[in-house]
Amino acid sequence: MNKREFILAGGVLALSGVPALGPVAVAAPVAGKDYRPVEPARRTEVGEGRIEVLEFFWYACPHCYSLEPVIQAWAARLPDDVEFRRVHVAFRGDQHQQLFYTLEAMGKTQELDDKVFQAIHRKRQRLNREGEILDWAKEQGLDMKAFEDAWNSFGVRTQMKKASKLVDDYAIDGVPMLAVNGKYLTAPSIVGSNEGALEVVDALIAAER
Repeated sequence: MNKREFILAGGVLALSGVPALGPVAVAAPVAGKDYRPVEPARRTEVGEGRIEVLEFFWYACPHCYSLEPVIQAWAARLPDDVEFRRVHVAFRGDQHQQLFYTLEAMGKTQELDDKVFQAIHRKRQRLNREGEILDWAKEQGLDMKAFEDAWNSFGVRTQMKKASKLVDDYAIDGVPMLAVNGKYLTAPSIVGSNEGALEVVDALIAAER
């Protein structure tokens, strides 16, 4: 989903409107077809001998929601030399981005990410206003003082600014998008399926290694 698609849609889209795509086998990824080079290449935040994979995503994107279980299963099997990190974009306001980095600051993303997606895409809760988000956080049984402290913290604001800078640096105009080691971008929309995009990522990781 890109910025223009979202604006034309006028809000959160339902997953039911997203066509299912079959798996695509990718033996040797081809530039311009299976991925596009990042020019110039970007500096990564991982140490020597390690490979960075970034997922640019947005809670309100139905394609990100579709990818979520697939990429979580993929990430659970990654070798030790690969570091996977998620970057939340702010296509229309920053409330969802702020929610993600608040949960991250609290160490709650693994526990609650799926519940955020479910609230938006299944329960039709937009969660795009602070009051709605606070009510949702209370429903999850979170310590509300800790949540509000994190929500309003300098640390969360800093992470949001860093995320937005990465979005600009990589010229991200649609999500989900996957960046490999600061050099390559691929996506289900480029390859044709969630599984196919991750096959391309695996091949690019192997090439970097």
